[in-house]
Amino acid sequence: MTYNDRFIRACKKQPVDTLPVWYMRQAGRYDPEYRKIKEKYSLLEICQQPELAAEVTLMPVRKLGVDAAILYSDIMNPVASIGIDFDIVKNIGPVIDNPIRTAADVERLRPIQVEKDLPHILKTIEILAADLQVPLITFAGAPFTIASYLIEGRPSKSYIRTKGMMYGEPKVWFQLMDKLGDMVITYLKSQIAAGAKAVQLFDSWIGALSPADFRTYVLPTIQRIFAELKHLEQPKIYFPGVASGELLPHLQGIEADVIGLDWRVPINEGRRRVGPRYAVQGNLDPYVLTAPMNVIQEQAKAIIDEGIQQPGYVFNLGHGLFPEASLEKLKELTDYIHDYSREAIKARGGYKQESGV
Repeated sequence: MTYNDRFIRACKKQPVDTLPVWYMRQAGRYDPEYRKIKEKYSLLEICQQPELAAEVTLMPVRKLGVDAAILYSDIMNPVASIGIDFDIVKNIGPVIDNPIRTAADVERLRPIQVEKDLPHILKTIEILAADLQVPLITFAGAPFTIASYLIEGRPSKSYIRTKGMMYGEPKVWFQLMDKLGDMVITYLKSQIAAGAKAVQLFDSWIGALSPADFRTYVLPTIQRIFAELKHLEQPKIYFPGVASGELLPHLQGIEADVIGLDWRVPINEGRRRVGPRYAVQGNLDPYVLTAPMNVIQEQAKAIIDEGIQQPGYVFNLGHGLFPEASLEKLKELTDYIHDYSREAIKARGGYKQESGV
């Protein structure tokens, strides 16, 4: 089988004859086969078994025909290596046994040791890098999003303790950002060394901040992370989560290759806000998948029509798949994206020089 590199090409703003597509949380509970696995093992138990984690990662590639695999893992996995005890609790999410609340709590966080503490994740990446015929995306949680769990002790809607530290103890906050930034940089470099073909930084909850607070309290760390990865050829994606449209103009200048968009900002507007430097990824509302297939295709078509106007577009959802999504609809949607975009790009005569290639 020929290696499918259209995802990498799109990330680098090179022409493609068909749009690449993958879905955030594409290895998940919408798949009945995965649900059977989860009856026997927790998420963290799956991650501890490289062969099983690799198989779960491969399942959507085989079943959906997507153009990239994303590592089956969790953004919380690396925090175990820096001294945080946590569990993923059903119907809640990450729950922290020892939340970060004081300067002393931040001081006790140790540097990550990926090879010592997370060899199972590196082994999973190595297995996948040898087996896949599409690129493997690996990932990390961004410092603000990870900090929100560490400080709150569990998922939050208000981020009251997180913002309390940010505003009330900025010195402690920036020490935490520095330590989490170091963790992310080391973790992503190790993933790439193990065989990852692209990396994504998930900042799921950064939309909780105003643009001014984002620039002051978070952006310097995001800039540092991508600057440290700049020399690596693998595409780097920053996904600033949901409700982050007002932050997009402030991302101009970070050393990422791709910016992920949620469904609140149209593709053309997202491109305008981040500027011409970046490819973009997104941004179908996941819950459109509850609609009849003709409605799903109609919404996908509108997104594709904007995406193909210039090189540098990857079709995805605006956030992760939800458990009630239909495997059959996802397969049909994937086929539609490939078929329609192929014809639409061909009808345009491919990507012209004036589009930036």
